[in-house]
Amino acid sequence: MEFKHYSVLANECMELLDIKPDGIYVDCTLGGAGHTRLILSRLGEKGRVIGIDRDNDALANAKEKINDPRFTPFKSNYEDVATVLDELGIEKADGFLFDLGVSSYQLDTPERGFSYINDAPLDMRMDTSGGITAYDVVNTYSESELARIIFEYGEDKFSRRIASRIVRERSEAPIATTGRLSEIVSAAVPSQAKSGGHPAKRTFQAIRIEVNGELSSVGKALESAAGRLKKGGRIAVISFHSLEDRIVKNTFATLASPCTCPKDFPICVCNKVPTVKVVTRHPVLPSEEELKENSRSHSAKLRAAEGI
Repeated sequence: MEFKHYSVLANECMELLDIKPDGIYVDCTLGGAGHTRLILSRLGEKGRVIGIDRDNDALANAKEKINDPRFTPFKSNYEDVATVLDELGIEKADGFLFDLGVSSYQLDTPERGFSYINDAPLDMRMDTSGGITAYDVVNTYSESELARIIFEYGEDKFSRRIASRIVRERSEAPIATTGRLSEIVSAAVPSQAKSGGHPAKRTFQAIRIEVNGELSSVGKALESAAGRLKKGGRIAVISFHSLEDRIVKNTFATLASPCTCPKDFPICVCNKVPTVKVVTRHPVLPSEEELKENSRSHSAKLRAAEGI
């Protein structure tokens, strides 16, 4: 179990979190624990970090590598962050960090089935203890359902062609491996459209999002975190594709301007009050140096909000 400790937008995250030495921080996506280590390095003796992840491997790695009484690992989905805090007896936190999407470890471990490059069983579950797998999605979803998720979650304009090819191929034999799925998707995409990266990238992203319910969790998680954020505390979120970033941007905007009254009302009567102010007018992007060091940081965007 080899975890890379490189953390995307690491310094930028630490700056935006504005870490207080005695604060309580929640790394809602523990992963390789790189961000957690950085937060711990900035805390005093009374500080604390709770690291949440639904991946047993990530939790086992953190328990092995971080021997620090200020650190508490916790298995859960980040959308249940409020429940985690309740179980730990914590009312409010000084900061929440979300590093969305799949981790480098998950991508680089072939048997987890996330990668379209290595051949492995179709899985893609972040929590391998239960839930549907990529095999289930690929082999049981209807053609229209497959086309929808590939179009919506993968933003692939060839979604119908890909879905049709998958259904045709699985009628001959179940599609059981990442290698086979990659071949099928590649065959469905026109040759003239294969110059912009691997043709299966978008489909694999879409299926992974469907398997793990990623997009449906983001807004709820941010709302929960905002409700448990101390005044002056910060929420920092790293996203890796436009779908995630749009949800983060819109959720922060709603939390900062929650009024639901019709626009033609002369005054607000819903009495909803803002819970955060947006700190990042535009998303923070990786530096040129980071882009050279880590190719996976290219699509990263960081946004932050502050409790009020």
